[in-house]
Amino acid sequence: MNAQEGPGLEIVHLLRRVTVEFGLRQAEFAALHHMHSTDVRALVCLLDAERAGTDATAGWLGAQLGLNSAGTTAVIDRLERLGHLTRTRDPRDRRRVLLAVDERAVELGWAFFGPLIESTVAALRDFDEKETAAVRRFLYAAHEAVTSIP
Repeated sequence: MNAQEGPGLEIVHLLRRVTVEFGLRQAEFAALHHMHSTDVRALVCLLDAERAGTDATAGWLGAQLGLNSAGTTAVIDRLERLGHLTRTRDPRDRRRVLLAVDERAVELGWAFFGPLIESTVAALRDFDEKETAAVRRFLYAAHEAVTSIP
């Protein structure tokens, strides 16, 4: 059996459906709040960095988004103008500027995405520990497959 047949392909198609719907919700959120879709991706990257304890700089954000310096600066400037992002000097190295999502942007995000997040988390409550571990393992493997494409 090859990759183009069998139950694995059904799972791939279901994952694609979920990612397309997430993308549509992100686009809807961006339009509602006068942002570009890249702005929303930037906010997600910055929130992920905060959760991971990673210092987010302009260079780091540009690398995450696949943007050059000018494009990254444009995103940061737009988000700062909208009040969604703050820039602060790194207290350990005053030459560096750290980026963070403003609390108001977090509140906007929760107001819009909160019900989606809550219903997704609720769906996982029906899974036992082994099933949850299997879902997590699959999603990490799927992420690795997507990010390892040259």
